[in-house]
Amino acid sequence: ISDGCHFSLPFVQEEESEEEPKLKYERLSNGVTEILQKDAASCMTVHDKFLALGTHYGKVYLLDVQGNITQKFDVSPVKINQISLDESGEHMGVCSEDGKVQVFGLYSGEEFHETFDCPIKIIAVHPHFVRSSCKQFVTGGKKLLLFERSWMNRWKSAVLHEGEGNIRSVKWRGHLIAWANNMGVKIFDIISKQRITNVPRDDISLRPDMYPCSLCWKDNVTLIIGWGTSVKVCSVKERHASEMRDLPSRYVEIVSQFETEFYISGLAPLCDQLVVLSYVKEISEKTEREYCARPRLDIIQPLSETCEEISSDALTVRGFQENECRDYHLEYSEGESLFYIVSPRDVVVAKERDQDDHIDWLLEKKKYEEALMAAEISQKNIKRHKILVSVKCQKILGKNAALWEYEVYKFKEIGQLKAISPYLPRGDPVLKPLIYEMILHEFLESDYEGFATLIREWPGDLYNNSVIVQAVRDHLKKDSQNKTLLKTLAELYTYDKNYGNALEIYLTLRHKDVFQLIHKHNLFSSIKDKIVLLMDFDSEYLHKLFKRDHHKGQRYHEKQISLYAEYDRPNLLPFLRDSTHCPLEKALEICQQRNFVEETVYLLSRMGNSRSALKMIMEELHDVDKAIEFAKEQDDGELWEDLILYSIDKPPFITGLLNNIGTHVDPILLIHRIKEGMEIPNLRDSLVKILQDYNLQILLREGCKKILVADSLSLLKKMHRTQMKGVLVDEENICESCLSPILPSDAAKPFSVVVFHCRHMFHKECLPMPSMNSAAQFCNICSAKNRGPGSAILEMKK
Repeated sequence: ISDGCHFSLPFVQEEESEEEPKLKYERLSNGVTEILQKDAASCMTVHDKFLALGTHYGKVYLLDVQGNITQKFDVSPVKINQISLDESGEHMGVCSEDGKVQVFGLYSGEEFHETFDCPIKIIAVHPHFVRSSCKQFVTGGKKLLLFERSWMNRWKSAVLHEGEGNIRSVKWRGHLIAWANNMGVKIFDIISKQRITNVPRDDISLRPDMYPCSLCWKDNVTLIIGWGTSVKVCSVKERHASEMRDLPSRYVEIVSQFETEFYISGLAPLCDQLVVLSYVKEISEKTEREYCARPRLDIIQPLSETCEEISSDALTVRGFQENECRDYHLEYSEGESLFYIVSPRDVVVAKERDQDDHIDWLLEKKKYEEALMAAEISQKNIKRHKILVSVKCQKILGKNAALWEYEVYKFKEIGQLKAISPYLPRGDPVLKPLIYEMILHEFLESDYEGFATLIREWPGDLYNNSVIVQAVRDHLKKDSQNKTLLKTLAELYTYDKNYGNALEIYLTLRHKDVFQLIHKHNLFSSIKDKIVLLMDFDSEYLHKLFKRDHHKGQRYHEKQISLYAEYDRPNLLPFLRDSTHCPLEKALEICQQRNFVEETVYLLSRMGNSRSALKMIMEELHDVDKAIEFAKEQDDGELWEDLILYSIDKPPFITGLLNNIGTHVDPILLIHRIKEGMEIPNLRDSLVKILQDYNLQILLREGCKKILVADSLSLLKKMHRTQMKGVLVDEENICESCLSPILPSDAAKPFSVVVFHCRHMFHKECLPMPSMNSAAQFCNICSAKNRGPGSAILEMKK
């Protein structure tokens, strides 16, 4: 399947059915494809405005609905277990396998951090967390904890439940929190602080970590529970005052309960129906072993004690062969009925089919008349087809010209001649010229671009060229400067071999197709007096030469500066950077005359006038980040001093400097100069960053010192081992002083030999006595050559 495109295969129903499918599928691509090539999805949550995707490597990505990455958070080195968003989409809660919990504002500075001594499996922030009175969220690991922000902005926690295994699923809707542990599902009323009910799980043989509970709220009082193969639809109801006594004010009634064929991985509401994502295991006919099959997405109509299957699709998601039930999640967007099937290596979006999809299905089933009728009825609602049924005319009408012409007139009756134009035969058969002219006139009345496209695509002999030329000229009387019509008229003249008129139009339009026309039809004799005009409207010739070779047109580089500045400024700065032949003074003069700040800054820097360049960045661009980046590139203490002096009375500049200065200049130089009482935005965060940068530098220095000490020790040991090694001395070695063999011919005679580390050897009597200044003896040869003289390592005597 091609990423990002609609596809029905491989999302096929297992049996051929005359029933029209309810959903269509699209793979979430772009940034998601990039993420899942290196990482794996662990969880996702959906907001009307964006998506939030968590991964096994501890990242959280914010995505748009096309899957493009808009923001990235490095939360943890391990798996993200859950992401929760409030209804406003302004606050996000995240928990991970290493016990980290974070709740923070995406557009504000407020945040909460906590690390527990056990994995935190779930988190849910209050749906109205944006309100000051609703700063609450729950987390679940071994306990279900409720966190609330109290007086003085402090957070306090309370245990809502514990003792029945890990909390593995939680959903918060309105004032009700539903969660699941190993024993069943509970519901808590946050207003009355009462637990309403316990719905036990049916199949206790299934491991809750492998087959987790799926929860979703259909509305504020209807909870849908899917666990194993069981589905329960629960309704939260108010208890009558006479029944209260010591009981909670609300109770739960199970209004529907039924079993499914497969294990449930996710649930979502669709009007009064349910969308169920199922994990499927099948037995191989060949090996008789159980294997993971494609997951299924079913639409089910729940009844009181059973259900009715409306549709069922088997989905080919990437890596389905290795996935378990717990690896799949079903998330949904209530506003648009979008359903996201999330697996470690793939995210697929299911959508309700529209009228265009209905027409597609009718065409696929060869119900052409029904498709045409549906298109006619729904002209205002269809977007993609616009009577695209006409594409099937090619199959139905074949080569029968009479039938083609009959059908064209039918399309004319419903005002859809344009729709059939791409599918008209252009040879075998060829229709009457009147048919093609009729369609061209239709486009000419309402769509000049479409008319121009047909003129380019249709062979000129399909229609009477002079008739169409006259029609275009009539339209030009009303709109004489219309470039589309003029260019199309030139093409029509070209078909008629009226090259003179065509050339005149192209030159009037200054259109580059004139070069192709001149070359193709050998019109060089007609343009002798028009060379300068041709060069004038095709000014890219020098640019292309420069892109091909920076040196070949070097004598034109001075001229090019003016040309770029006048006609093509975006290419001026790249040209100045790449050219080694342009006169810098001339370029500076041109840029200063036109007040081209970025180009002037570059030229001043290149000419060595860094201080003027920095001053221009600060005074003209008012861009502190660019000024800091420039100072970093130049690495000049005077530039940093200038930057500090300019920024000292501008709080935003001071903030930028504090955030970036720590790794290049001593921050104290700046801090001492800040006037007392000056309000500086985000000062606390800037000072914290300076301290962090300082700590980082200290850590780096300590690390370098440890490495240096370790290397020195290692090399010392290596040197010691080397110096301790023996040196082979045999009859082939000679004394470097007397050049006689180092060993005597008579081994019985006494001898004394000195061997240096440099491997030079001497008879003891051939060496001069060491001086009084130094008791150490050195090799005469190495000392004379100014090499590090080795002291004697061995003295042999016998």
